[in-house]
Amino acid sequence: MDQTVYQVPCVYPLRGRRSEPLRVQVPGSKSITNRALLLATLAQGTSTLRGVLFSDDSRHFLKCVQDLGFETAVDEEAKTVSITGLGGRIPRREASLYVGSAGTAARFLAAALGTAEGVYHMDASDQMRRRPMAPLLDSLRELGCEVSFEGQEGFFPFTLTGHGFGRDHITVDIGRSSQFLSALLIASCLSPRDMTVQVEGTHGMAYIEITRRMMEQFGVTVRQDPSGAYRIPAGQSYRALDYSVEPDVSGACYFYALSPLLGIPVQVTHVTSDSMQGDLAFLSLLERMGCRLTHQPEGITVLPPREGVYWGIEADMSACSDQAITLAVLGVYASCPTTITGIGHIRFQECNRLEAVVTQLGRLGIRCESTPDSITVHPGRPRPGKVDTYEDHRMAMGFSLLGLRTPGIVIDNPGCCKKTFENYFECLDACVGQLQS
Repeated sequence: MDQTVYQVPCVYPLRGRRSEPLRVQVPGSKSITNRALLLATLAQGTSTLRGVLFSDDSRHFLKCVQDLGFETAVDEEAKTVSITGLGGRIPRREASLYVGSAGTAARFLAAALGTAEGVYHMDASDQMRRRPMAPLLDSLRELGCEVSFEGQEGFFPFTLTGHGFGRDHITVDIGRSSQFLSALLIASCLSPRDMTVQVEGTHGMAYIEITRRMMEQFGVTVRQDPSGAYRIPAGQSYRALDYSVEPDVSGACYFYALSPLLGIPVQVTHVTSDSMQGDLAFLSLLERMGCRLTHQPEGITVLPPREGVYWGIEADMSACSDQAITLAVLGVYASCPTTITGIGHIRFQECNRLEAVVTQLGRLGIRCESTPDSITVHPGRPRPGKVDTYEDHRMAMGFSLLGLRTPGIVIDNPGCCKKTFENYFECLDACVGQLQS
């Protein structure tokens, strides 16, 4: 989408009740795609990944893999990528990499390269240059990696000079991002000795579970002892797979939110309760707001509250914080205030999301209160206005929901969704077409 703004089409109230669900298809999971790219790179042999998400983030990750010398075959139309891994060996001992705004690529590649042997120059977009890297880089230094910064210490750009694993235990602080732990876990099986990763913080553990499950799918077992430390026995290696990427539950949640918002049933195809993605917990929050779920082989359907009104709730969203913006927007039209807790870390993501939500809702006339770890949204009637997205895809997607129920909502810079869901607004337009037909 090349538009500088997107005028959200208001469809509320709908003409008559809708019994047939609105059916939506979303692209592959960003979290799973990026983990699969790294795991295939570290495996021995050729892996074929199917249902791959192609977006700015995954294209930057893939370009870095290619710049490191790995043999790849890419078919965007078929949504497949083949990568020939070398059992943990990096083909090029020196390379310059640019990760764009892809936080997952930034953290995952830094861990893999910082525990390899070679010299790797890493840079990123202005947005990613503002996001934290220090906890991961501190852990890599403990392992023996040399890190030299070209600008502010702890941030991009920097150069990693890796010397392999200099010790068999490490500590990592995940208070600002669980990706630091995921990155180290994936890389740790390359150590010649048993590795222990001790963790400070509990943020984003649902994403750690995705990492553990995918490591096991690719052949490496991770154990967690009673103290919370993760142990990766030596002698394991990743095996090449023919691997299917799940649909993106994070992207699906914006469409599931239409159920209470517009009073309609919504089904996202191929999203099932077997998904390993943490944002599936958002559907439980919709149930607490009065929605109902039905499970079919073709996908979960969310049914709206029978009374046509949904409740405000208090929710700890530390396990599915990517949907904090979505829940905050739903809170605008709820029957009572909505309080979202456990989200202090979202201040360090693509933008300061906690502050951004409060600021943008406030500009539209909605009363919000915040603490360092929470937001409370009071129901109200938004006034028309333009939403500043701060180049943050989740701000653009989450706030677009407002305009489906309130006329005059304009989303600035809708193209920022290219980061993870490049045709989001085309999908939203298609949904509007279904609802108006």
